[in-house]
Amino acid sequence: MIGMLRGKVWEIQADKLILDVQGVGYQLAVPYGLLGKAHPGHELILYTHVILREDELALYGFSSAAEKDLFLLMLSVSGIGPKAALSILSTLGTGQTESAIAGENITLLTKVPGIGKKTAQRLILELKEKFKGRAIAVDGIEGSEILPQAAAHSEAMETLLALGFSQEEARKALQALPDSAQAAGTEEQVRLALRSLAATK
Repeated sequence: MIGMLRGKVWEIQADKLILDVQGVGYQLAVPYGLLGKAHPGHELILYTHVILREDELALYGFSSAAEKDLFLLMLSVSGIGPKAALSILSTLGTGQTESAIAGENITLLTKVPGIGKKTAQRLILELKEKFKGRAIAVDGIEGSEILPQAAAHSEAMETLLALGFSQEEARKALQALPDSAQAAGTEEQVRLALRSLAATK
């Protein structure tokens, strides 16, 4: 089992990065927050988890042991697969995810792309006892006030890829958005990114 990798970022893709570890390139799916901070040549130490299926070997990377542990905890919940668990971490981060579960904040959890009400309820039912006392961060928040930019950014990326742009083109266009647009919704981010892409053609 691969538990940790240390190397330099070789390439950044839409939702993955390739880490060069002594000449071997490992492709890892990572939370969006980590993806946004990484850049080619940057040295990273990642806590890793391998998922082996009949037709796929997937490697997941995390910036901390706590983030990896939370990912594994969510995988233990019925109906939560690696894609959903990674989407939650990408959108809310470790602390806010734990707080949302402990505080039974279904509205906030369902802000995550791909997470419906029933899935949020299962997360809360099966994990809330593990995070008791960690609900302070979201007390009084109904969730409508919070739409983390990672969620909109991720959906905007998927939209641009569906429109036929390459991962590199989409990533660069979204990263180049002005600060005022980083917190905007998906539609606004896509509109601005398309304008930028059209100007470079």
